[in-house]
This record gives sequence, structure tokens and C-alpha cells, in this order.
Amino acid sequence: MDHSQKAYELFMQGYNCSQAVFAAFCDITGIDFELAIKLSSSFGGGMGRLREVCGAVSGMMLVAGALYGYNDPKDSVTKSEHYKRVQTLAYKFQEENGSYICKTLLGLDSASDPNSPQRTNEYYKKRPCAELVRQAAAILDDYIKNHDV
Repeated sequence: MDHSQKAYELFMQGYNCSQAVFAAFCDITGIDFELAIKLSSSFGGGMGRLREVCGAVSGMMLVAGALYGYNDPKDSVTKSEHYKRVQTLAYKFQEENGSYICKTLLGLDSASDPNSPQRTNEYYKKRPCAELVRQAAAILDDYIKNHDV
């Protein structure tokens, strides 16, 4: 499956950046689509439109946790390996886009109105989000292809 295309399609249907990336990988995480949408719903707009970490990046991290995360709080080796993985994914996104912070990617100064904007053609012309979602999913697909789940 082309997860980058699936993520793009989900975003274009109206799901936020995090939802689009996380839910695109339901086929390999085994997480129910509706649950994935709910779990990732808070991370759109850089966490509820606070414009912090890009929702597409948060979606990547949710998938990484579902596939590779640790569950033993005393296993410091596995925890360190997982944090290294998370940093690797974030830095790859940053390398390709200059940042993984939503407001920087959008050229904004601070948090935005919590009300959802209308997604018109003008909105899509001004926002790189659809492509960032596609790119985040592609980065993750590449990582998964090279690392056993």
C-alpha cells in the first residue's frame, strides 16, 4: 500500500495532519480506523492549533510507537533505542522541510484561532499541509522498509 497517497487522501477528506498520517498506517499497526482517528485527533494544527510540533510528525511518532514502542518502563535500553528512532524520524522531516514546528512551516508567529478554517481552494494554495502529510508518510514507509517491525 502507498501510505503517502492514503495519508494525502485522508487529509483531503478533512482529517487533520496527524489523523491522516496515523490512520493511513492502520493496515500495519492493526489499530482500528475509528480508534486511530480519535487517538490522533488532538495533534492536528501542532497540538490543537497551538502550532507546536507538526501534526504530520506527531502522526509519524504515533505509528512509530505502535510498531516499535516499548512497554517496560525499566527497560532503559529499549527506551533509548526508541527515542533515537523518534529523533531520527523528526530530523529527517526537519532536513527536508527546515523544521518540524507547525508555525515555522506555515510562517506563523503563534497559536491560531481554535476554530477550524474552511478548507477552500485558497486554503490549499496557502498551506503546505497536504504535501507535508504525504512526505511524513513516505519518510515512515522508508523507515519501516529498512527496519523490521
